[in-house]
Amino acid sequence: MLKIKPSNVEEYIEAADPIAREKLREIRSILRKAAPNATEVLKWGYPAFIEKRILFSYSAFKKHINFMPTGPAMKPFEKELSEFTTGKDTIQFTYDKPLPSTLIRRIAEYRIKDVRENDAKWMY
Repeated sequence: MLKIKPSNVEEYIEAADPIAREKLREIRSILRKAAPNATEVLKWGYPAFIEKRILFSYSAFKKHINFMPTGPAMKPFEKELSEFTTGKDTIQFTYDKPLPSTLIRRIAEYRIKDVRENDAKWMY
């Protein structure tokens, strides 16, 4: 999906296919609002937000955006996530549908609270 190897988040977004760029910018904006004090970095080649540890990450693929908030952060939202393809720690949002911004924000806020209050780890 990426044409070059990016060295920062902005380059990652710009290197993505046009169909992905809008969604990448949108999810980045949602996550920035949820975690305004977090640092944005590339981890394993993907954008990630870090405070004391990795909060969440996201990435672009051919047919979807992947949001990686960790499985425990997804658990309270299982019913709402039932309409999306999910993995152990990931949620896929296809390009042909609007991003569920409120749901993404709520999951992100849950993850942030879990990290801050319970020292929740990155992948379990």
